[in-house]
Amino acid sequence: MFKNHSLLFFKKFVHNPKYVGSMIPSSRYLANRMVAAAAWEKADHIVEIGAGTGAITRVIAQRVRPDSKVVLFEKEKEMGERLQEDFPRFVRESNALRLVAELNKHNIRSVDYIFSGLPFYNFSPVMRLQLIQQCKEALKPGGKLIAFQYSLQMKKLLAAHFEIESISIVPLNFPPAFVYVCRKTEKH
Repeated sequence: MFKNHSLLFFKKFVHNPKYVGSMIPSSRYLANRMVAAAAWEKADHIVEIGAGTGAITRVIAQRVRPDSKVVLFEKEKEMGERLQEDFPRFVRESNALRLVAELNKHNIRSVDYIFSGLPFYNFSPVMRLQLIQQCKEALKPGGKLIAFQYSLQMKKLLAAHFEIESISIVPLNFPPAFVYVCRKTEKH
């Protein structure tokens, strides 16, 4: 196994760029921007989908309350094993397309925040929609999907399912990324 997270990430990108989305893990600037959108003192249940090698997970681990439950979703086997090793108190699952069912296995009916590192636009329209619907169903009313993307191509689809509170750019990331903060409302 690789000891270096960046090397592992690069290896997985070369093997399957469509699902990894970038050659290197997210920067600390991107991770900090994402987790800054959460009210950590009130967060009981947190999910991260597309956790990769844990760049955002590390910042979540620094902010989350000790009694909160965190579930990490990572489909890629080697990265998932690394996450379990690095974050033993967090639960790890693999299939975000079955997000609600996987959370139900752990007696979690709704979550406060879902952080996403998935490259939604790289997926088929059907898969993209299924992931968005699973996130929406898993969130409690007022809960937030906080996702980064490398373009604004997801704005229309996300706006159809959530209230977009903000979109900001993080230039100190490779490539630069947009952070979407999307809230589940009653009307959506």
